[in-house]
Amino acid sequence: MSDEKTASELVPGMSTEGTLLELMGIAITEAAPDRVVATMPVKGNVQPYGLLHGGASCVLAESLGSIGSALHAAAYGKVAVGVDINATHHRAVRDGVVTGVATPIYLGRTTTSYEVVITDDRDKRVCTARITCQLIQAPPGA
Repeated sequence: MSDEKTASELVPGMSTEGTLLELMGIAITEAAPDRVVATMPVKGNVQPYGLLHGGASCVLAESLGSIGSALHAAAYGKVAVGVDINATHHRAVRDGVVTGVATPIYLGRTTTSYEVVITDDRDKRVCTARITCQLIQAPPGA
């Protein structure tokens, strides 16, 4: 029996079925407002030169920051929507798995900001990103 949990067990109401996370092979391994962790394979997420695509790193970062923001927003009866992301790509990766760790910079009532550090299999920093989300009232039925 595996100790791994599904995304919906880690984040109530979240399903990755049919999403970009599923398509890119992103697996959420830890999720709380103060720390979100996920892995993503390099294979299938590369640019034409065979290197991890910078956009894939941004998808991973935005996903982690958005999940942390959504968990924080729930305490206020709100939902999180991304309004800004930036990323610095430090080194190339050709294979293996990368791991993203999102930690909050700021958790407020109307906005959140997270730093996301993405590392390779050797624990070398691949990318540093920052994502900001706005917390808004949940639309009816959400």
